[in-house]
Amino acid sequence: MNLRDLVRQLFLTSGKSIAEATDIKDLERFIKKFSPKSVGKKLIRFGGEGDGAYLLPDDLSGISKCFSPGVDEMSTFEEELAERYNIYSFMTDFSVDKPSIDSKFFHFDKKFLGNKNDEKFIRLEDWVQNNTNDDSDLLLQMDIEGAEYEVIIDTPKDVFKKFRIMVVEFHHLDMIFNKNAFKMVEAVFDKFSSDFTVAHIHPNNSRPIISKNSIEIPELLEFTFLRNDRVHLSDEKLKFPHDLDEQCAPHRPSRHLPKCWWN
Repeated sequence: MNLRDLVRQLFLTSGKSIAEATDIKDLERFIKKFSPKSVGKKLIRFGGEGDGAYLLPDDLSGISKCFSPGVDEMSTFEEELAERYNIYSFMTDFSVDKPSIDSKFFHFDKKFLGNKNDEKFIRLEDWVQNNTNDDSDLLLQMDIEGAEYEVIIDTPKDVFKKFRIMVVEFHHLDMIFNKNAFKMVEAVFDKFSSDFTVAHIHPNNSRPIISKNSIEIPELLEFTFLRNDRVHLSDEKLKFPHDLDEQCAPHRPSRHLPKCWWN
């Protein structure tokens, strides 16, 4: 069984018995550790309206390249990076033949991001190494439908430290109610804990929020991380939803980040 299948199995079995349930104190500790902080920079929106758009810290000057696995049918995010900051985007997705927008700033590979290299998959470490030859900072925007867990586990921390800003969409996150899944998910997040701070979290309302006791976990959460050498923590009180947040799926019920994550 590969890691992606394990994630799905853990998600399907999460919380089915008391013996399997994660201790509430561990859940509270996890949420506190990875709750959003005021990083000393305002947030700006890239990608237009609805799904495929993200809030980033206003700290993009000097970023040379964006790595954006998971292309699907939209490239507005990458297009705005090119228009506003001349950032080149490297995109990869085996499910499409090319991005929806033609641009001299785009480079596309027809492969899925994964934990091996073959005719269908490429590892993040090798993809970045193949397309960078300088020391300038990078940007990562990763939405790969649940494969993020295996990719993060497979990728050395030194590779992630090349990214000044990272946006990662985490799928099936409510599986942390299962104590076995919790250990795996916490190990994934701990890859970032010493080098990055969470600058923003946005729940994708295409999936529900699962509640157990006092804990609410959205199934699908978009995390924005800022590398710690760019962070200037302040006491500014955060507000959710942010003024620039929009629902990803306008036809679905609105969902906002539960207060246990930020209040």
